[in-house]
Amino acid sequence: MKFFLDTANPDEIRRALRWGIVDGVTTNPSLIAREGRPTDEQIAIICDLVDGPVSAPVIETETRAMTMEGRSLARIHPNVVVKLPLTQDGIAACSELSRDGIRINMTLCFTAPQALLAAKAGACYVSPFVGRLEDTGAPGIDLIRDIVAIYRNYGFETQVLAASLRGPAHVAACALAGAHVGTMPLKLMESLFLHPLTDKGLEQFLNDYQKTFAFEAISGR
Repeated sequence: MKFFLDTANPDEIRRALRWGIVDGVTTNPSLIAREGRPTDEQIAIICDLVDGPVSAPVIETETRAMTMEGRSLARIHPNVVVKLPLTQDGIAACSELSRDGIRINMTLCFTAPQALLAAKAGACYVSPFVGRLEDTGAPGIDLIRDIVAIYRNYGFETQVLAASLRGPAHVAACALAGAHVGTMPLKLMESLFLHPLTDKGLEQFLNDYQKTFAFEAISGR
């Protein structure tokens, strides 16, 4: 499963890139607004940092306006993936833009039929929101499994980009369910490294090593 970082903050991106595990970046209007720059400027900064797909969201909500904005975003950098909402207007814009070779990420997906529409419209990615769905009492991981199975049944090339992941268990469950990509904030990505037994084991190994060589130094070996 590919890892995308869900942020618009360049410092967070630089920090995560050091690990060599980040395959792309996703953004949304809320994340971009926090950085205080217009979308096109912020996306250009991110694309200069990341050698991978960068999802750039449209702000417009009507098909023609979304299509025009999507074309403008796609011209910023070859890595841009235009992010559209999974609405009737969004699907229509996806169909038009994808026919012209512009990659699309259909976001705010909460049902398998919505994901089917995204694939038929030619989307490169569909983003089911696991955590937000589970907030309503619905099984978010089941949605990932259903979409993966439907796409496999019909040979759709659209990739399942699991979003709204709330913890390491979500990441593992989405990987087991066959999601192609998991996008997550920096805090969650950092938490994937952590386990108390890893820290305890490393401490024990280092202590044993130090004791052995301290004894040899004292004994003159």
